[in-house]
Parts: sequence; structure tokens; C-alpha cells
Amino acid sequence: MGLMLPSTTTMAEQRPTWPPQLEIHHVLLQTSLYTRHFDPQPDHTNQQELISLELHNPQRWLAGGARFLNSFDQEAIYLYAGREFPFWEPTGNITVRAKLTAGLLHGYRGEYRDNIPFNHFGTAPAALPSVGAQWGRFETDLIVFGTAGAMIIGGIRF
Repeated sequence: MGLMLPSTTTMAEQRPTWPPQLEIHHVLLQTSLYTRHFDPQPDHTNQQELISLELHNPQRWLAGGARFLNSFDQEAIYLYAGREFPFWEPTGNITVRAKLTAGLLHGYRGEYRDNIPFNHFGTAPAALPSVGAQWGRFETDLIVFGTAGAMIIGGIRF
């Protein structure tokens, strides 16, 4: 019977608390591996050169920032907060999960300024859903960025 019940540590880690605890469980450093635009245009680039850093607490809340080249080869940043939602753990070492982040996106300028909604002052709100997996210290995510495209990122947790 005891083998069928989840441990209290696992349940506590999955239960969201509000406000989130200001305790760092791990740090995640990621980079872009592959990008594809759904409707590629001649001025689109698929080389995002993304580097991101996320701070995660024990209840799976996170805060982070990413520096990347946007679809038009302009330097951009995304500052965000969010949460992970684990939904399958085939082994104790592998977890499949969804993630949702929301924050501010800055870097779409000039003729590309109107390519993201609400970018009236050079900074716009953004929300990015993803699905991914963790295998030990390694993680990967498939991020969908609006109707424009998708990106695969990978990283390591410390």
C-alpha cells in the first residue's frame, strides 16, 4: 500500500503556492537548437542565437530572461515569469511537462515594429506555451511563438 502512495515531497513540489516561495531549487541555462517559421518570408531568419537563464523554485514557479535574434535578425530580449506543469513521469529520471511563461518582449524595431501585437512603445506583452522533457540535468522544449513559428531549445540545469 505504501508503494502506491506518492511521497509528500513530490506532492508538495507539484502543489502551487501563492505567493511563490523565494527559494531557488535550480537554475536552467538554455540555447536555441532549431527554429522553423510556419510561413517563411524572405526576410525571416531561423538562426535565433538564443541564450536564456531561468530560476526555478521548488513549486515549479520560474522567472527568467532570454536574449536572442528575432525573426528579422534584430537583437531582442524577453523577460518573463511562469510555471511548469508536469503531466507524465515514465521513469524517476524523465519528466514530460508543459510550461507557460508570460512577460515583456523588446526588440522589434523599425519596419518590423508592427509584426508583434501591442508593440506601441518598442516593448510588448508576450505569452509563450511550450512542451518539453527533463532527463536528469538536461532539458529540452518545443516553444510555439504565436502563429509565426516554433523553436526547439535545450539546456542544462544547475
